[in-house]
Amino acid sequence: MWLEALTLQLGYNATLVTLGAMALGIAAGVTGTFLFLRKRALVSDAISHATLPGVGIAFMLMVALGGDGRSLIGLLLGSAASAGFGLLCIGWLTKYTRLAEDAAIGAVLSVFFGFGIVLLTIIQNLSAGRQAGLESFLLGSTAGMLWNDAIIIAVGGTLTLLLVVAMRRPMTLVAFDPEYAAARGVNVDRIDLAIMALVMAVTVVGLKIVGLILIVAMLIIPPVTARFWSDRTDHVVILSGVLGGAAAYIGAAFSASAPALPTGPIIVLVSFAFFAASLLFAPGRGVLAAVLRHRRFQRRVHMRQGLLALAQAQPIYEGYTLRLLKSAGLVQADGVATDRGKARAAKALRDEKRWELVRADQAMEGAAALYDGLRDLETVLTADQIAEIDIKLGGPQGVPV
Repeated sequence: MWLEALTLQLGYNATLVTLGAMALGIAAGVTGTFLFLRKRALVSDAISHATLPGVGIAFMLMVALGGDGRSLIGLLLGSAASAGFGLLCIGWLTKYTRLAEDAAIGAVLSVFFGFGIVLLTIIQNLSAGRQAGLESFLLGSTAGMLWNDAIIIAVGGTLTLLLVVAMRRPMTLVAFDPEYAAARGVNVDRIDLAIMALVMAVTVVGLKIVGLILIVAMLIIPPVTARFWSDRTDHVVILSGVLGGAAAYIGAAFSASAPALPTGPIIVLVSFAFFAASLLFAPGRGVLAAVLRHRRFQRRVHMRQGLLALAQAQPIYEGYTLRLLKSAGLVQADGVATDRGKARAAKALRDEKRWELVRADQAMEGAAALYDGLRDLETVLTADQIAEIDIKLGGPQGVPV
């Protein structure tokens, strides 16, 4: 069943929902990257919670106008208006009061969400309208999604993605260095507002699938995951979109194959699985890579200390150091240095003396800052510089490795 869902063989409606969720996931991942780089991830949480009163008010207005209150476009417009008002409140509190932005976000988030819950409670007691299932906007639900609903979500996600692509350069500039962007003539406040508007658009579009509580995960987890794999902004943006789209596709397909499972939480769990895998196995920033780098560092330290001990005819008590020297063919089984070991030890001791002169010479301050005492001195200094140091030291020059 799950394989059929992944290959889009569960029917037209399930296919449309899956593709719509994928479009939303791509848009959320790409948009969330700039929010993450701007270090304003908490704003997305405030925006999502600020949409709830708009859903309730829009429902009441549509019922008062003679409708059943369940028009998705009407509910999304109401949530967008409410989220926009929430953003204005955050901006006003930050600009005209002594509250920091995080305090303003916390205040707006809690007040708007509480007001929305009150409205939903009132709506549940109304005799008019079709209020059943309105609470699905909290956690998302695709079980009762209509063809028109899926089209709205897919089109909204695609348009948001296109806007992000069109504005990616100024948003990248503002995310990394707003002062430099302002000096280049970029209107930083306007770009910040555009980023917030795009986040709001993704939030509003994603209410039906993921819900207002979990939409922040689709905005933040993919860029955080992508950051493990690259240091380049364009690569992070692309990877974030791919990861967000893949998580939404897989989560929606899995939910379609088991209708009792909610779509939003499944998508978030798939996103977390991608995050956990990246955290552990990413080649540059993952835990495994960090452990391997630490082990390589330890190996270099032990090797260096072992060579210095051999050069000064000192006993080696550390078993790991002795094993490293043996495996490299630098000492024999009884701990006596081989000819190659003696040469390496002599060079290590001479490099230590060279290093002392480098640190004492202000003219070589730049080289001293680069040398860590573990790698070959030849990777830091030129042959002429080493020859000059050896003249000061006296004795043979160019000791072989």
